[in-house]
Amino acid sequence: MIRASVGTRLLGAVTVASLAVLAVLALVVTPPDVNQQDAVRLLYIHVPAATAMYVAFAVTAIASVLYLLPRTRARKWDLLAGASAEIGVVFVALTLVVGSIWGRATWGVWWTWDARLTTTAILFVLFLGYLALRRVAGETDVRARRNAIAALAACVDLPIVHKSVEWWRTLHQKSSVLDEETFLHPHIHGVMYWTLMLGIASFLMLFAWLLVHRYRVAVLAERLEDEGLERAIAERRAEAEALTGAHG
Repeated sequence: MIRASVGTRLLGAVTVASLAVLAVLALVVTPPDVNQQDAVRLLYIHVPAATAMYVAFAVTAIASVLYLLPRTRARKWDLLAGASAEIGVVFVALTLVVGSIWGRATWGVWWTWDARLTTTAILFVLFLGYLALRRVAGETDVRARRNAIAALAACVDLPIVHKSVEWWRTLHQKSSVLDEETFLHPHIHGVMYWTLMLGIASFLMLFAWLLVHRYRVAVLAERLEDEGLERAIAERRAEAEALTGAHG
């Protein structure tokens, strides 16, 4: 059994505390937006969730590359890629759901085939397919290589999602913070800016905490699978020896 370390417990406690502070700031302290009114409060979840989504899938891509490279190939990278992708799928789902609620309040519709929304939905489907592919049986190394290639193919959609508001005419507003041009000169200021920054930090800590635990679960599952295989082989050998002895 793998026990949570002191660092992991501390990260969990800090994450919960920061999310609690975020809830108070987003719902009570920050003022409504001039144009969006109270709907702007949804962005304190939407933007951080989208940021965590990008980071999660980036970790999957990096881990997949490390597995494909002969010098760094190790089973841990495949497990890390899968664990991060699972969490990324949760965050992209949260991004889509909260974004739809925001769209209903701002645009008057729950969904429109906007470039940003469409490419994000495609990203969601691609990584669902990747997670399904991970469950296809096969030799360990062959499966891991296949998983890594599929992950990198799915990650091609990441820059398309990010740049979609610039490449196409879209209802979706351009980034207020997480953009090359606006990062140093954001469009929001004061308590709204710092609440959004806290939200991003909180969700990144949440991602890190979830990743640590999901990776540990993956390692345990791998270990149990190996032990089960070894036990099954030992049982078959014992049966074969018993049959050989009986016939001898």
